[in-house]
Amino acid sequence: MTHTRAFVPTMGALHAGHLSLIDIAKQYSSDVVVSIFVNPLQFEDPDDLAKYPRTLESDSERALGAGASEIWAPTEKDIYPDEVQLIDAGAIGKKYEGAGREGHFDGVLTVVDRLFKHVQPTHAIFGEKDFQQLFIIKKWVRKSESPIEIISAPIIRDVDGLALSSRNTRLSAEDRKYALIISRALRQATHERSVESARDRLHDVLASEPSFELDYAEIINEDNFEPATSARKARALVAGWVNGVRLLDNMQMSVPTFPTVVAP
Repeated sequence: MTHTRAFVPTMGALHAGHLSLIDIAKQYSSDVVVSIFVNPLQFEDPDDLAKYPRTLESDSERALGAGASEIWAPTEKDIYPDEVQLIDAGAIGKKYEGAGREGHFDGVLTVVDRLFKHVQPTHAIFGEKDFQQLFIIKKWVRKSESPIEIISAPIIRDVDGLALSSRNTRLSAEDRKYALIISRALRQATHERSVESARDRLHDVLASEPSFELDYAEIINEDNFEPATSARKARALVAGWVNGVRLLDNMQMSVPTFPTVVAP
């Protein structure tokens, strides 16, 4: 029997969303590797890199408790022992999340390539919260004819609707209230009767919260990341800041109701 290995790459600061990835990984293999590595290549802002939470001890305990069989926490030297040749994420890597974060997705693909070569997984699990990242990784794996199967995992939301993120720990109680405008806008957009009206509603609701600083909000076709012209495979993408904390979220627009997944 061929040995399988499921891989969950993370940057640490684990929350229920990460643990859900481990649960999915266990469906594909009893050998589940979780990596914890804050990748400097995907941060365009050194201050953001410095502030990224690092909680290795508690992360390891949580991952093992959720069923991981191995925790791998490499150093930067382990991942990048020599000169780094960045992998080009292509045109889609320069849109949306990549437009204001030059080289971000090049850094993502470069670290994923290094992690894959070390772990040698048969399956790798990535969350849909970083939907553009998931799309780019899937496309790169297909192009490179890699045998690794990329598994998509649904967004996990807190009871108030906020998508779980390691950066949420930097939000004050008041900031968190402001951040809820994102899921509210996405939810309201799903109830519109056309993509055009959904796009308008998305922008109108986001603009109603002055404490939310918008980066981008668009409804795209999931197959090509072009602006959607119909509800078929349409997905809304939103990113912005609340008091300096960057937040992003997305939601399918073809569903009639808000798909709530509540964190335990």
